[in-house]
Amino acid sequence: MAAIQQQPQQQQPLQQPKQQQFALLPKIINGGIAGIIGVTCVFPLDLVKTRLQNQQVGPNGERMYNSMFDCFRKTYQAEGYFGMYRGSGVNILLITPEKAIKLTANDYFRHKLTTKDGKLPMSSQMIAGGLAGAFQIVVTTPMELLKIQMQDAGRVAAAAKLAGKTVEKITATQLATQLLRERGILGLYKGIGATGLRDVTFSVIYFPLFATLNELGPRRNDGSGEAVFWCSFLAGLAAGSTAALAVNPFDVVKTRLQAIKKADGEKEFKGISDCITKTLKHEGPTAFFKGGLCRMIVIAPLFGIAQTVYYLGVAEGLLGVQKK
Repeated sequence: MAAIQQQPQQQQPLQQPKQQQFALLPKIINGGIAGIIGVTCVFPLDLVKTRLQNQQVGPNGERMYNSMFDCFRKTYQAEGYFGMYRGSGVNILLITPEKAIKLTANDYFRHKLTTKDGKLPMSSQMIAGGLAGAFQIVVTTPMELLKIQMQDAGRVAAAAKLAGKTVEKITATQLATQLLRERGILGLYKGIGATGLRDVTFSVIYFPLFATLNELGPRRNDGSGEAVFWCSFLAGLAAGSTAALAVNPFDVVKTRLQAIKKADGEKEFKGISDCITKTLKHEGPTAFFKGGLCRMIVIAPLFGIAQTVYYLGVAEGLLGVQKK
C-alpha cells in the first residue's frame, strides 16, 4: 500500500489585535444632542443663577432677590414664561459646539493618554479633563458673555425702573455686532481668564469623578462593556453637582466680570483679583457661593442627561454605525 503523503498544513499568521479607532463624528453629534436637550430642560434655573450671582448687596443690606425661589417668582411675575428663557437662543446655538468640544476632547485625550496595557492613571484622567476644559473656552467665553447679558437684562431693567430710568433693550445679535465693531473679536472674549479658571478646574474634577463612579455600576448585557442607563445618569448627576459646587466661586467671579451693564450703584471690576478683593470686602466670603444650590441643580441634570445621551450612543444609532 502506497504511503499516503500528508501535505503539511500551511500555518496561518497570527492576527494582531486591531487598535481601537477613535470615532470622531458620532461623538461630536452626541455632544451636540446632549447639550441641546440639557439646556432646554434647565435654562430657567440657569437664568436665576446668573441674576443671583450678579446682584450686589446695597449699603444698607438691600437686595432685589432674597433666595432662589424669590428670584424665580419675581422673574416669572415680571417677565412671564418666555422671560425665563431669555438668552436661550444664543445658548442653544452655541451649546452644540461647546458640548461637542468638551466631551469629544476629553475622550480624545483619554484615548491618547491610555497606556499600552489599557490603563489610565488618575493623573492622566485629570490632564485629559483639564485639556478638554481649556479647549472648550474658545466657544464657551463668547456664548457665556452674550447669554449673561440677555439673562441679566431683566434684573438691570427692574432696578432702573425703581430708580425712574429706562434701559434700552438689545438682542444678542445686536450686542455681538456692537462688541465686534467697538472692540474687535477680543470684545467677545471678555472674562476669558475667569472662564478658563472655572472650566479647566471643573473638568479636572468632573471627568475623573464621573469615570470612577460610572465604573462602579453594572454593565449592559449587549457586549459593549458600557454602564447601564441609570448608572451613567446617576454618575453624571453626582459628578456634575460636586464639581459645580467646587468651582462656584470661580463662576461668581466670571459672571460678574462678564456683566457689561450693571444696575445703578453696583461696582465695576477690573479683573479677577479686583473682583475677588472687592467682593470679599463688601459682601464677605459667602458671596462666592451665591447661586451655588441653583448651579448644582442646573449642572447635575445637564451633565446627567449629557452623559446618558453620550454613552447610549444616540448618534451611532442615527448614523447606523457600531458604538465602540
